[in-house]
Amino acid sequence: MIEFLNIKQITQRNKQELMQAFEAVLDSGWFIMGNALRTFEQEFAGYCGTQSCIGVANGLDALILILEAYKETGFMKPGDEVIVPSNTYIASILAVSKAGLTPVLCEPDIHTYLLDPALIEKKISKKTKAILPVHLYGQVCDMDPIVALAKKYNLKIIEDCAQSQGAMYHGKRCGNLGDAAGFSFYPGKNLGALGDAGAVTTHDETLAEIIKAWRNYGSHKKYENLYLGVNSRLDELQAALLSVKLKSLDADNQKRREIAQYYINNINHPGIVLPASKERDVLNDHSHVWHVFVVRTEKRDSFQQYLLENGVQTVIHYPIPPHHQKAYTSLHSQQFPISEKIHSQVISLPISPVMQANEYEKVCQVVNLFSS
Repeated sequence: MIEFLNIKQITQRNKQELMQAFEAVLDSGWFIMGNALRTFEQEFAGYCGTQSCIGVANGLDALILILEAYKETGFMKPGDEVIVPSNTYIASILAVSKAGLTPVLCEPDIHTYLLDPALIEKKISKKTKAILPVHLYGQVCDMDPIVALAKKYNLKIIEDCAQSQGAMYHGKRCGNLGDAAGFSFYPGKNLGALGDAGAVTTHDETLAEIIKAWRNYGSHKKYENLYLGVNSRLDELQAALLSVKLKSLDADNQKRREIAQYYINNINHPGIVLPASKERDVLNDHSHVWHVFVVRTEKRDSFQQYLLENGVQTVIHYPIPPHHQKAYTSLHSQQFPISEKIHSQVISLPISPVMQANEYEKVCQVVNLFSS
């Protein structure tokens, strides 16, 4: 069986360094808010090109804390609106709701699956305070028109970089393309911890200081609480392990591009819609880090079963659109036909930095023989 993602094999490559990092934390006797966290925060801020990085417990918390911090500054208040893509993973939308704000869904581009800049302006109202572009599947959104809209209407841009660690746009890394950004380091991400982990990046020092307090019970100084904060701290062990894995992120992303290029060059099936054209120079396109390789087909269920029977494991990202989820009954009456089409047809093929040539060659062979 060709696994969708072999996390064990990915981790084993760095086992010695990871064990050394684990032992260093163990021997230090300091497990929360220590040197390992500060080191990773500095390293990741440097990697992204931002002034600050704040380690937090997970990617959802990263987005929630950004929004809560903007409420503390007075820029946002409960009930204000945040524009979010309608085909994102539900965490992007949950963050808005959990912060007491109102998510306003906007359709994506059918070709990129990313927030369509041409559709954003009609969603802006007097209550709109931010745009939350999601760099879905590992590809950076078209940020120039989004930035222009934000400037025109005095809106904040909050990037959701949960799937796009290392992706670039016009020479700048994601996480450095707006006012603040939330990252997830869930184990399956391109930069994955060995448990839940996340971070916020920003150039706004005021925002950063509020988030640092919010993640720690609203406190900068022990037993002195400035805000009604939460406990959402990136622990020392995960920070140390992430520092190890950060060293190979760019090389891993390049390996993903190589596999994506092979898929694009060699999958030739009339019933399968590829994520990029054959003319695209995937190897040199750093705007995409191929967190997942997503194709579309009208016969998804039978296609997935066929692949499984022929030794290829796949995953559907994501089968149910957010506005059809039971958690969001208030959105059930809204229509998002592009998102609904995407959610009903997408399926992700195996892609990872540890895939061997014979594995992705077999994937192509099996896909091309699908009887549609």
